[in-house]
Amino acid sequence: MANITFKGNPIHTVGDLPEVGTQAKDFTLVASDLSEKKLSDYKGKKVVLNIFPSIDTGVCAASARHFNQDASSLDNTVVVNVSRDLPFALSRFCAAEGLSDVDVLSDFRGSFGEDYGVTLEDSPLHGLLSRAVVVLDENGKVIYTEQVPEIGQEPNYENALAAVK
Repeated sequence: MANITFKGNPIHTVGDLPEVGTQAKDFTLVASDLSEKKLSDYKGKKVVLNIFPSIDTGVCAASARHFNQDASSLDNTVVVNVSRDLPFALSRFCAAEGLSDVDVLSDFRGSFGEDYGVTLEDSPLHGLLSRAVVVLDENGKVIYTEQVPEIGQEPNYENALAAVK
């Protein structure tokens, strides 16, 4: 269980991020057209999982924009934004912002949050996902993780992107 904060107040996740060096657990998330995407669909590519509570908050939106800007310059790499927002909300945001270099997937009916240890188990955001980054190599092995210590902070983009270069 990660001990993080929300507006300076202690909150907790249901578990811990996968450990560096381990094989990432496959997942099933929902795309904007309600199709399902699995981690195995990205086999052969490096994957940056940008995990956040809701695209409708400033920091979450900023992280999606930042990773989208950098995604086009990454070789053999896909950035996947993951939240429990409905797929329609994620799609609407990306269309309005012109974000086309990232995938946006929803965990609204899955177990990704529990499997990756990022579901918030208390606080006003209970049930949403914490802010975290998990980077995987081409074979789905975890090569970098960051559990952002304060929900209101942006992740360390430079470290996450350095892991895929």
